[in-house]
Amino acid sequence: MAHMIRVAIVDDHPAVRLGLEAVLGSEPGLVPVGSAAAPDEVAPLIYRTRPDVVILDVHLPGRDGLSICRAIKADVLAPAVLLYTAYDDGTLAVPAIVAGADGLLAKGSSSVELVDAIRSVASGRGALPAVSPRELRAAGRALDPQDLPILGMLVNRTPRTEIAATLGLTGERLGRRLAAMLGRMRARPALP
Repeated sequence: MAHMIRVAIVDDHPAVRLGLEAVLGSEPGLVPVGSAAAPDEVAPLIYRTRPDVVILDVHLPGRDGLSICRAIKADVLAPAVLLYTAYDDGTLAVPAIVAGADGLLAKGSSSVELVDAIRSVASGRGALPAVSPRELRAAGRALDPQDLPILGMLVNRTPRTEIAATLGLTGERLGRRLAAMLGRMRARPALP
């Protein structure tokens, strides 16, 4: 029997959770294992269900999905994370990479695109959009100069353990730098 891809859903809108569960439940090889509506429910959900993939809303009340993604991906046995956003304006690609997301998908995408993205991140191929030079420049302007090498390595999909080793950082120190980078990118002005 083929491997079933276990999927957890994190979204504060009940209709979105139900819609995702319906799509997953009708697709062979995908099984919804649980859902969460609030940031404080995410860790217990992952611990309880051990999903292969987490579909994570970027905009949650009280805490954004990027910081939640970073926390999920800090675990050695982290599931793949597919960020799911209603605001697909192209400015989330670099922050998604910094947060450690495996994929990024607009909520307006078709169910076929959703299923393809889930299968892609579950297999380790990822489903992140290409980063435009304009977006990369905007992210670079928002960051401190010492964080630019980290950004470059992340965009080139260098594993975090390798980034830490290359820069002589502990995993904890790299985590703090990534959190600071995300904070600076969220606070940056709109693209010129």
